[in-house]
Amino acid sequence: MNSRRITVGDQAWNVRVDGPASRHNVLLLPDAADPADVYDKVCARLHESDLQTVVIEPGGDELTPAAVHAILDELNLPYANVAAQGSGAELAWQLCSGRFGRFSSLIIADHAHPAVPAADGTAADPTCAPLELPVTMLVTRDLDRAQADGSGRFVYGEFRVVPLDVANVAAEADNELATEIVLRTSLW
Repeated sequence: MNSRRITVGDQAWNVRVDGPASRHNVLLLPDAADPADVYDKVCARLHESDLQTVVIEPGGDELTPAAVHAILDELNLPYANVAAQGSGAELAWQLCSGRFGRFSSLIIADHAHPAVPAADGTAADPTCAPLELPVTMLVTRDLDRAQADGSGRFVYGEFRVVPLDVANVAAEADNELATEIVLRTSLW
């Protein structure tokens, strides 16, 4: 994949962009502990479906929603579909929350909406706004199904839950992840 270093303010991130130039872009946000190439197999499949991929590599400075918007602006990408896992999923919920706009869909693994209470009754961010876009939740071994289902209250678009018997979606279920992304990016 082609890699670029994009600076926003005083912070810089490595961003991997590849695939056919098209109006269909997929932003993939990995977990902070993932290797830089965690989404390579998924991206290869997405390129075959005529989708351009953007992966902001983990590591370095903490990524914020404002930084993601600035990176997409630097790449001249007005719209994107978002797929994420781990800490990237936490960011993705924040990034896509609120009114429908820059993001067309969200495919999320391992994390319920931040306003959904965990088993102990506390929510990571009870102020996180609902989303106005279609969402697919991939329920792995690390996410309680009740929390996944509870996320549906915070999605004002079509909401699907897909159970997968894996711990790391990108590493263990790349075919399934790519398929769910393609389904969300299709207009049919």
